[in-house]
Amino acid sequence: MTEDESTETTEAAETAEAEKKPARSRAKKAADTKSSNGYAIVETGGKQYRVKVGDRIRVERLAGDAGSEIVLDRVLLLGGEGATKVGAPLVDGASVTAQVEAHPRGEKIDVFKFKAKKRYRRKIGHRQELTELTITGITA
Repeated sequence: MTEDESTETTEAAETAEAEKKPARSRAKKAADTKSSNGYAIVETGGKQYRVKVGDRIRVERLAGDAGSEIVLDRVLLLGGEGATKVGAPLVDGASVTAQVEAHPRGEKIDVFKFKAKKRYRRKIGHRQELTELTITGITA
């Protein structure tokens, strides 16, 4: 096989591979990024969380059985889709819906108290009650 023939066969193989791959639509890619950019900042349990649809977060224990749907209505900010809405202190009419996945307990924290030279020693532990949430929707 000569050098010219080998380059022709490799070029033919490259064009055949290019024809096999489907072309990605730019419109589809733009639509995917647009829906995934929206986020919200919600307050629950005295803490603030930045969430978007599909996120999984652990918050202080909330009432609700595993598998149930809850609504977080303390939304402080909505952003990512055009103009950002900042609440004063809350965004009017905004809410975040989430599904309760489980009610685990956090890691154990050891608390050790002592007073020097007084023979006072106390060791106690604490495990925080938590709720795992999966964010299912953000409404403005």
